[in-house]
Amino acid sequence: MHMEIINNKPIYGIGIESSCDETGIAISQNGNKILANPVYTQIDFHAQYGGVVPESASRLHLEKIAPMLQESFSTAGITPDQLSYVAVTVRPGLVGSLLVGYYTARALADFYEIPLIPIHHLEAHLYAIEIAGIPVQYPFLGLLLSGGNSAIYKVEGLSNITTMGDTLDDAAGEALDKAAALLNLSYPGGPVIEKLARSFANKGEEKFDVLREKGGVRNLARNPLPKILATQPSDKYEFSFSGIKTALYYLLEKKEKTYTPEHLAWAFQERVFEIVLRNVTNALTNKKFPRLVAAGGVLANQTLKKQLAEAAQKTNTEFISPPPELCTDNGAMIAALGFRYFQNGNFENLSQEVTSSKKWGV
Repeated sequence: MHMEIINNKPIYGIGIESSCDETGIAISQNGNKILANPVYTQIDFHAQYGGVVPESASRLHLEKIAPMLQESFSTAGITPDQLSYVAVTVRPGLVGSLLVGYYTARALADFYEIPLIPIHHLEAHLYAIEIAGIPVQYPFLGLLLSGGNSAIYKVEGLSNITTMGDTLDDAAGEALDKAAALLNLSYPGGPVIEKLARSFANKGEEKFDVLREKGGVRNLARNPLPKILATQPSDKYEFSFSGIKTALYYLLEKKEKTYTPEHLAWAFQERVFEIVLRNVTNALTNKKFPRLVAAGGVLANQTLKKQLAEAAQKTNTEFISPPPELCTDNGAMIAALGFRYFQNGNFENLSQEVTSSKKWGV
């Protein structure tokens, strides 16, 4: 089955995202024009705990999803009976949160007798660029960095995705959150660490091997934290962030007054980004991808985005990434990928199992 836009009539679809701590509901026209895209974030609630509390997350999704549905249809100016499909995240994520979105989508699909298209959350992140007016073209190297995922993929088509490298423990976003907690900074950690790191870099202090203190000059390494997976072969693309967090913890335990919070934020961010850039550069060099698509919440960091663009340019690779507001979880990316599946008619065999598993395909 192949769906076409007939007689220039628009195809309306809805995308529902509830995999973690954002409730996102978007209504799209022909997959790339977003008519409504409200997102409710639970950050303020979970900040008091320093991370997402799963049971509370699912309860907050349940409270918000019905009024957000009404808001979406009102903003889009259409009624539910005009929908052609319902796309919803089914994996990976917090199972309780996923179920809230799934059963909402299931009810819409059953009542209006339209297709339910199950969406892989990680694949959807890579399709957020279509909302920004950049069509996805295959093949490409996919980089996904978020609070729960850090991986590199070979992407050759819809659901035709091969994991080239994944995290061995924590994700990049999680590491930044925990580093911020160690430094007594606010949650989420990524934005505040980026701000402090930029302030330190702007002072030019990272260019020197010494820092001046009252009473003299003390020798100090530019970055007191070790490189991540320093001996990893160039044909391996794994990530690991637990060790760098431990290194920061022990450094703080020494109560070194020499290191300011700005310096340590810069040092931690630099080490996290170094392995990302190293893995991406090695993958682009070894596999010769024509383009790099980078997405996920960590890509809201403009320092990282600039460094990735420079790395891609050095390997003659086109660099593509969504704008910051589409890097974090949202319903628009779910609707966009849902349209791709709907238009191609290859969604009927996709598994509707709601699970935390990252497994691709059926």
